[in-house]
Amino acid sequence: MPSSRFVDRLIQRTADVGSPVCVGLDPVAGKLPDELRAKFGTDVEAVEAFCLGVIEASAEFAAAFKPQSACFERLGAPGFAAMGRVIAQARKLGVPVVLDAKRGDIGISATHYAEAVRALGADAVTVNAYLGPSTVMPYLEAGLGVFVLVRTSNPDSDEVQSQKLKSGETVAERMAGLVRTLGSSHVTPTGMSDAGAVIGLTKSADGARLRELMPEQVFLVPGYGAQGGGASDLKPLLSSNTELPGRGVLVNASRSVIYAPTQANESWQDAVARAARDMTSDLKSVL
Repeated sequence: MPSSRFVDRLIQRTADVGSPVCVGLDPVAGKLPDELRAKFGTDVEAVEAFCLGVIEASAEFAAAFKPQSACFERLGAPGFAAMGRVIAQARKLGVPVVLDAKRGDIGISATHYAEAVRALGADAVTVNAYLGPSTVMPYLEAGLGVFVLVRTSNPDSDEVQSQKLKSGETVAERMAGLVRTLGSSHVTPTGMSDAGAVIGLTKSADGARLRELMPEQVFLVPGYGAQGGGASDLKPLLSSNTELPGRGVLVNASRSVIYAPTQANESWQDAVARAARDMTSDLKSVL
């Protein structure tokens, strides 16, 4: 029987597709293919059709899909409902779903958010743990995977995450220690934990130290493609376990895949599939 644990299912899916590609679903109505915008009467309908088309085109290459909650929430209640249907389709195809919502509340509020993630059907969620451990625990207790923001890809993250504490460690390093501690009781026989970390590919200079601090964590890695990160930047982030499918990373690309420019005689879905296939080949070169 397949494991019910998020990290086990993610690792198995990574093994099945042969690389740790995560396709980010960040739909913006103004960027959608003209044919979809012309066909559907509302932005919500067009966004949903687009995301379903991306899933169809890229599922064979995807270890996970990562819908950006904000892109759906801005469309109101119909957008939220559409996100649920998009998640359901990804799950129907056997692809784990990481909800990129960056929740960051504590206590009973975090418990409510965790149940909301479960109700949507997502397998994992991104979490901002600035308020402390109680920000994270309700999601793990609900049986979800979590990816805690540790070293993010945005340039101005240095303003907080690189600052030194009295202990001599950086804020990011302190958060890394917290994630490992929280995840220690959620390690599966794979040697990896349901509690992972978000580590930006554009911050890979810090990667070796963060991997040292978090050997049991899967790193959700944004910053590939449109943000400037490349496959070679992954090397410091990889687990030392060379037998681990994906080497402990889940590499996200959004714009460079879902808005891939079409080439001669390609449909927009063909372009998405090509971009996902090319990303798979690129990542395999360093894994």
